Formats: sequence, C-alpha cells, structure tokens
Amino acid sequence: MAAANLAKMLQGEMTCPLCLECLNDPVSLDCDHSFCRACITQCWGELATDVSCPLCRQTFPRGKLRLNRQLRNIVDATRELLLQSGREPAAERLCEKHREPLKLFCKEDEIPICLVCDRSKGHRDHTVIPAEDAAKEFQVRLQAHLKTLRAKRETLLGLKVSREKRSQEYLKQTQAERQMIVAEFQQLRQFLEEQERLLLAQLEKLDEEIGRLQTDNVGKLSEQISHLSELIGELEGKCQKPASEFLQDVRSTLSRCEIGPVQLPEEISPELGERVRGFSRQTTALSETLREFTATVTLDPDTAHPSLVLSEDRKHVSWELTRQPLPDNPERTLCSVCWAVRGSPRGDIAGRW
Repeated sequence: MAAANLAKMLQGEMTCPLCLECLNDPVSLDCDHSFCRACITQCWGELATDVSCPLCRQTFPRGKLRLNRQLRNIVDATRELLLQSGREPAAERLCEKHREPLKLFCKEDEIPICLVCDRSKGHRDHTVIPAEDAAKEFQVRLQAHLKTLRAKRETLLGLKVSREKRSQEYLKQTQAERQMIVAEFQQLRQFLEEQERLLLAQLEKLDEEIGRLQTDNVGKLSEQISHLSELIGELEGKCQKPASEFLQDVRSTLSRCEIGPVQLPEEISPELGERVRGFSRQTTALSETLREFTATVTLDPDTAHPSLVLSEDRKHVSWELTRQPLPDNPERTLCSVCWAVRGSPRGDIAGRW
C-alpha cells in the first residue's frame, strides 16, 4: 500500500500539461518545463523560427528538443510501482459495527451492509441486494458518466488546438503586414515616418490583444481539462476498487459526475481577423497614395557629375566612363555620383547629383 500511495503521488508530478497523461518520452525546454515529445511537437506545428513554452510563454529559437533521461527513468519506475500495486490483493472491508464482511447493499440508504445488519431493525424493511449486483449496476451508471466526461475533454482539447492555431495564423498575418508596411515606407521615409509609427503601434496593440486572448483561452481550457482529467482519474480508480469499498459514498461520487455544461471561454471573434485583414487594405491604399506623389523630374546640368550625360529634354541620364569637359562651378558634384531632390520655381523637381 505504501508503494501504491507513493506511485500515485509521483504520478501527479509527472503529468504532461498538454495531454494531461503520464509523460511519454519526456523532453525539457530551455525554461525547464517538460512535455511529451509528441505533444510539444504537435503544439508547435510547422513553426520554424521562434517558439514559446505553452505554460510560461517564454520565447526562444526552435532547436533540437532535449531528452530528460532522469525524468524518463522516474516515469518508468513510477509505472512499475503502479503495476505492482495493482497486483496486490485488496483487504476486504468489514462492517464497523459487527466486524462482518460487507456482502450486501441497502438500496434505500445506498450503503454496503453485512448479513447481521440485514437482519437488524434498521434495514429490516429495506430493499437489500448482493453487493456485487449493486456494484455492477453503479458501474454501468459511472461508465456512462465517464463516456460523457471523456467526450467533453476531447472537445475541449480540440478547441484548444484550433484556437491556438488560429491565433498563430493571425500573428503570421500581422508579421507579414508589418514587413509590407516597412517596405512601403522606405520609398518616402521622411514624409511617412509618422504614419509608419502609427500603424506599427496599432499592429503591436493587435498582437498584444491576440496574445492576451490566446493566453486567456488556453488557461481557461487547460483548467477545465485538468479538472475533468482529475475527476476521470478518480472515477477510474473508484471503478477498480472492490464492491464494498466502491460503494462507500457512491451517492457523493455520482453527484460530482454531474458537472453541467462546459463553460467555454470567449472565442476569438471574426472581427479580430477582419482587423488583421484591414491592415492589408491600408497597405494597398498606401501604395496608391505613393503613386500620387510621382512627379516630372527636370535634371540640372549645372550640378551634374562630369561622367553623367543628360538628354536634351533633361529627363534622362546615362553614365559614361570618360568625363565630359564641363565648367567647374561650385554646385557641381565631382567626387562621387549622388542624387538630391529639390524644388524648382516652376514646380518641377531639379536634381543635384
């Protein structure tokens, strides 16, 4: 019995936070949290860059998962203890009053009783059946509850994975939009600097909102999944006990099975996705705005580098290896070829290069 109690205590410390089962092929992350190798691989999906711990959200580059051999040995030893405790014969419970085996079950009081109790005044007019028959009857009822609870847990697990995936997709979209915005602003950096900061700040706020919803959803779902798993584990252990022990407090056990409908956390709304896609429309509008700033360029021959040849209309320029014999005026660029835009009195754009 001591080995069984120790194994059960250790089992609670070696549960995977994702599948809520005993760790299988445990691996540890840089933050020292441990998961089943298959569970954490499935959680990260196809992410090839930075990944985060599902528990503490610490971010680090994705690399080779580190096998926790010491934890794996402890898990294997605990499983062996559980197997050994399962092979130990359970001691038969006796009636506290008469010290007789609890062979019968009183349906009115819903408690196991002995043969002496059956003949007593307290149970004389009650319906009494063999304890084994009562155990089978309650087994059927508990198995029905277990089926429902397992189905609810599977639904929550699926919901947790789908919402994490949706959040990751939104975060990928925001990252792509961020890159597009930066690329657009490179064309007119000085003019659009304030607009860039504004849009990036909005994206950052949207990232925080998505991350907050993801953390809240995962936390609430994990809490309910953990509660259901604990209840399922307790009921599964209850079903394996002898009839006399199984029937103790059976009414209380049944009442705790009826947990009501699952309380789902707030779902990531379609409006949030629309806000993410709204940045794409803003980027398109920004490109159209940039095209509106296209102007006719008039190049200034007095500032041209000697290796640059202007066309007659001063709209085009070409590079020549041989320098032209041009007047050496103070405005002319001699050391290197460059371009600076300035406004002309006619409204055209003249060049200094």
